[in-house]
Amino acid sequence: MNPYLQSLDEIKKLPPQEAISHLNRYITDNPDSDEAFVERGLNYWKMGKRREAINDYHHALTINPQSRAAMLIEYSKSILDFYNKDLLNP
Repeated sequence: MNPYLQSLDEIKKLPPQEAISHLNRYITDNPDSDEAFVERGLNYWKMGKRREAINDYHHALTINPQSRAAMLIEYSKSILDFYNKDLLNP
């Protein structure tokens, strides 16, 4: 496999850790690509790195306020804010 993938579509097919490595290089060359930040955030989320994911979503929003990152931030907040009251009061 090519050590440096040029296309986000190619990178999306990789396992999360490998995708993040390629996305880091892609972002270096394309710092204004909100979609690259969103994609890296999605991969961080898959790896359980919530803070990094949300940071990337916020960065994507600074690049493009209409980015799908806005939706992902809301989803992330709702997931992180969820708790089960039954588990707190047995």
